[in-house]
Amino acid sequence: MKRLMMAGLCALGISTGAASAQQCGGDFGQFVQRLRDEALSRGHSPDAVSSFFAQANYYQRALDADRRQGIFTVPFTEFARRLISQNRLDNGRANGQRYASVFDEIERRFGVSRGILLSFWAFETDFGAFQGDYNTLDSLVTLAHDCRRPHIFRPQIFAALELYEHGDFDPVNTMGAWAGEIGMVQMLPEDILENGIDGDGDGHVYLQTSAADALMSGANVLRSLGWRAGEPWIVEITVPGDLDWYQTGIHTSRSVAEWEADGVRARNGGALPLRNAQASVVLPQGRNGPAFLAYPNFNVLFEWNESFTYVLTAAYFGTRLEGAPVMDARNPDAGLDGNAMRDLQRRLQARGHDVGGIDGILGAGTRMAVREEQRRLGLPADAWPTWQLLNAL
Repeated sequence: MKRLMMAGLCALGISTGAASAQQCGGDFGQFVQRLRDEALSRGHSPDAVSSFFAQANYYQRALDADRRQGIFTVPFTEFARRLISQNRLDNGRANGQRYASVFDEIERRFGVSRGILLSFWAFETDFGAFQGDYNTLDSLVTLAHDCRRPHIFRPQIFAALELYEHGDFDPVNTMGAWAGEIGMVQMLPEDILENGIDGDGDGHVYLQTSAADALMSGANVLRSLGWRAGEPWIVEITVPGDLDWYQTGIHTSRSVAEWEADGVRARNGGALPLRNAQASVVLPQGRNGPAFLAYPNFNVLFEWNESFTYVLTAAYFGTRLEGAPVMDARNPDAGLDGNAMRDLQRRLQARGHDVGGIDGILGAGTRMAVREEQRRLGLPADAWPTWQLLNAL
């Protein structure tokens, strides 16, 4: 599992501060020697430290991957259609049956539904088929040496060393994602130490080869982040044409009963679950597009990936794997292309809004600004940027 606080900080390029800057950069060999010295001061055995760091090499490939990362900018419905293939649906259902006893145990112990774990297992590694081809130790040491975010990657090195001493990490052969995530559900070394579960009873936590270990460990992370047992994450809904659109979006939570009083209904015609729970109406492409009711468990998923479109797609796929029908995409208003979105962001910024950068990406800041300007201009304030709004500005 990817801990999205880490991935989100990577995407934002947050400054590390002077104290961290003193622990990065300079001659790479001397940097590795400082890591060795710190490991010894932490109480790791000299033999383990020597053999572990002997394998560390500078890894330009990981730096290149870090520099070119970006967020998928296509609309939600298109993104979902690309990621949710029939093959992934078939494999998801087959793996749900194959590991039914594991999922039963997960639901009993951790309260995490199988659909959401199957969804992320599919999107992260295609059910373990491709777990990344970057050497994990080299990636972590190189990214810690790079002075952009050493405070993120440096602790992962010592966590990997501890895993090595447990026999659960191979400095030469452990491969994963460019940022150090390992295994079928892509977990960082610290997460493995804190939340790793030996699901198959062999005395080790092998996230690369044991589906039981990977799935139980992922479920344990979700529980640690606040997952609520037995509660949904999203439910597809229908919305009335006169809904107060300004109240929609993940920034606003109301009781399910209040949403029902305003005409929100489950798409399947049944009762919405947990009428006393707090929930948000999510309209990824505005009032004329698909609509979902998002419960507190949905917000937990942003610790896995901070991209709204990715998280919503994974959440929706999880419901499909548990039997929900194909969503009603409806007929959303045409969105903006990248150039038009940047133009919109410049206009919003000129009006004093914090859009988080002129990058052509519909992030949280841009959505908030869009909603405010829509309301000011007397347009439906559903936070979906349209050509009508751009022209009005």
